[in-house]
Amino acid sequence: MDIVVKKPTNEEIIFMKRQPTWGAKPSTFDWYYDQQEECLIIKGEVTVRYGDKSVNLKEGDYVIFPKGLSCVWEVKKEVLKHYVFR
Repeated sequence: MDIVVKKPTNEEIIFMKRQPTWGAKPSTFDWYYDQQEECLIIKGEVTVRYGDKSVNLKEGDYVIFPKGLSCVWEVKKEVLKHYVFR
């Protein structure tokens, strides 16, 4: 079970800009995904740790979090993202 981080297509950007936003100030917290989430990072820097792996997220990243993922979010710079559950 891996987190996918990629450069979004133009279609993904257009779609995600119509979705709600969520944000967090610098903090560290546990999170569990009971549904697949796709998001577009608008601003900020985050490290997400899961198992023995981690990913660094930044502005412009398109991210897919798989259903069933348990992880730790470490928000380094205030983050804002568009998101949708699938």
